[in-house]
Amino acid sequence: MDTSLEERQVRRVYDLYSPVYDLIFKKIFEPGRSAALRLLAPRPGERVLEVGIGTGLNLPYYPAGVRLVGIDLSEAMLRKARARLATLRMDATLKVMDASAVEFGDDEFDHALATYVISAVPDPVGVLREMRRVTRPGGSLVLLNHFRSENRLVGKLEDAVAPVCTHLGWKSNLPLDPLLYEVGLTPEVTGKVNLLGGWRLVKCVNRK
Repeated sequence: MDTSLEERQVRRVYDLYSPVYDLIFKKIFEPGRSAALRLLAPRPGERVLEVGIGTGLNLPYYPAGVRLVGIDLSEAMLRKARARLATLRMDATLKVMDASAVEFGDDEFDHALATYVISAVPDPVGVLREMRRVTRPGGSLVLLNHFRSENRLVGKLEDAVAPVCTHLGWKSNLPLDPLLYEVGLTPEVTGKVNLLGGWRLVKCVNRK
């Protein structure tokens, strides 16, 4: 059974999610969000690309003075992010963009961040390659995501439910190590966050 995602499908699913996304996902995933921004540790004046910024739930965790650019496939999600920016009185640039072919130059950002995103895109390798390309040498890439469990039985269960999860807009069985290997990244820091430690936080330094 096909468990691949398509851009059109992802855009449609997250446009549909946008009215209720915060209600469903804000509190349950909040510990991971705050941990991801602490791990990224951007400083004032640094430029950060956030891939899949969605409704902007990470915005409150950015320190003042960070030059943030957020991209997402869903215009409906970005409308909510723009409203959140106005409420927080923050300055950031938000754009509808395909994260596997971003419209930025090489080494343009100091850091790149993707929270709860990399398993919800059609081409996770392409997205991570683009994140690496636009991040300067020595800059940080932080991923927060559910990856396929290293436990054999749990991994088999994630494989079994993968077709259902794909219809909901994300992959349940995306393996971490092959993904990083294919892009040429090595994890410097890893940890488990959120309920039952079911999500992994990964930091890589872009050693070009």
